[in-house]
Amino acid sequence: MGAVAAAEELEALQRTLAAEHAAVHLLGLLGAQTSQSAQPERFALVVARHAVHRGRRDQLVEAVRAQGAEPVAAEAAYQLPSVETPARVARVGVELERDCAAVYAALVGASVDDGRQWALDALVESALAALEWGGTPESFPGAAEL
Repeated sequence: MGAVAAAEELEALQRTLAAEHAAVHLLGLLGAQTSQSAQPERFALVVARHAVHRGRRDQLVEAVRAQGAEPVAAEAAYQLPSVETPARVARVGVELERDCAAVYAALVGASVDDGRQWALDALVESALAALEWGGTPESFPGAAEL
């Protein structure tokens, strides 16, 4: 991989890592707004997606370090959406997964070999998770311009 391609991949990794930091934070909020007793299936989804996004975040930290760079840190604070109803929690869950799919689509385009396959798998997983949250299928998940 040439220097320009390596720099583009690193930039895409950092953007994806920043998105995963935000996803982990936001899923904490969604979990706090979801009743385990009143909505056990939704709560299980929040817990499962939080674990997935934490795992991806940790993998991205290692990928950035493997390229000899310092991983982007999580923000000190995030602008949080209103999640006062179960319907709004679901809508935010869909948006979160679609946002992640978009950064993974960009990472697919900037990566090669195993890194590309990993990013593609994460993109597909986020697209499917958006459906679990109640979203509608998209022709090209993560690529709104298509």
